[in-house]
Amino acid sequence: MNVRIAAARVITAVLQDEGSLSTLLPAYTAKVDERDRGLLQQLCYGTLRYYPRLTAYLNLLLSKPFKAKDKDLEAVLACSIYQLLETRVPSHAAVNEAVTACKALKKLWAKGLVNAVLRRFLREQDQLDSTLENNQSFKTAHPNWLVELWREAWPDQLDNIIASNNAQPPMTLRVNQRHSNQANYLKQLATANIEASATLFSPDGITLKHPQDVLALPGFTEGNISVQDEAAQLSAHLLALQPGQRILDACCAPGGKTCHILEQVENDADVVALDISANRLERVEENLKRLGLQATLVAADAVDTNTWWDGKPFDRILLDAPCSATGVIRRHPDVKLLRKPTDIAKLAELQLTLLNALWPLLKEDGILLYATCSTLPQENDQVILNFLNSNPSATLEKPSLNAGIETPAGRQLFPQVGGHDGFYYASLKKSAVAEKTKP
Repeated sequence: MNVRIAAARVITAVLQDEGSLSTLLPAYTAKVDERDRGLLQQLCYGTLRYYPRLTAYLNLLLSKPFKAKDKDLEAVLACSIYQLLETRVPSHAAVNEAVTACKALKKLWAKGLVNAVLRRFLREQDQLDSTLENNQSFKTAHPNWLVELWREAWPDQLDNIIASNNAQPPMTLRVNQRHSNQANYLKQLATANIEASATLFSPDGITLKHPQDVLALPGFTEGNISVQDEAAQLSAHLLALQPGQRILDACCAPGGKTCHILEQVENDADVVALDISANRLERVEENLKRLGLQATLVAADAVDTNTWWDGKPFDRILLDAPCSATGVIRRHPDVKLLRKPTDIAKLAELQLTLLNALWPLLKEDGILLYATCSTLPQENDQVILNFLNSNPSATLEKPSLNAGIETPAGRQLFPQVGGHDGFYYASLKKSAVAEKTKP
């Protein structure tokens, strides 16, 4: 399949809410020539990263929006404008490829329209930019509703959030402490002429200057390292782990945190890795096998504890709750299109339901660590404070972190250009109700 047709198909499916970039792209990657796979990824991720900006252009360039059945033409035009703006493809080539795509899409009637729109963009870009200079979605390349939520919650961090979300994410590794350490692995990378640096907050993390094929990294197949963002690496350290504990990793897929937990306790723990998706648990199993680790994998709905819990309480629970993913937009730019304003309240309700369902499974003096990759207080502090108000056995313990900023209930990390993703942590300790001290 032609790489630009593949990109148009993927983007169209995202626009029509038929799936996410991570679920759609692999199938189309297999259909294009191996040498074009990097270009396909660049076109899909880049176009979706800037889609609010690209559609602002199209709203001016088109006399009327495309009908739903012609969303693929919108995708072709957006992808072509992205190429004209952000890549080195010659302008005539980008225009010709877009026109040719109309034939492959069996929409010959659109060839003249696509050609005219792109040539007008090339002639009038400066004028278009001037017209759109006060358009918020154009300036930020984000949906307005999301920008306004950030502006209300984090006015001082807003510019950094926008810039980080629109930047390329770094590739960060987690060193397996059972095999090596940060300093030694940095030496291995230097020997292999791979530039890298230690992460600022995780003692196990290393950020590569340039992304690499994992199979080209020293010791990857032997389990010496894993790919995991620095913010996510902090969870295992915040759990205050000890060997021999019983630990639940709820909503665990793809298993990075499960594996890190086991690495921290030298594989000496009874770890239950729970996820609602049996298919996603296959990835967890693969990661465990590569690293030589053992956990009990359970495919079930975490809320429905009667169907999967054996009655034995846990010393530690990690709840990496389903969320808006607004802290990892740079890794999942389709969030800008897929997430809707009404989703946030629904997610907060689910998050609180999960907390209430899992709390009875925790031992007295045990710790539940609540984590999200969200930067919205509605899913973070507000959920934790609501939970505390109705659970007298829960005591708030502020996470011991230097990253991010302290909030009333936890710690908010914001995405950083060249650094960690956006993340939130809150730590809850279970005490006897009679000994409960109000926070």
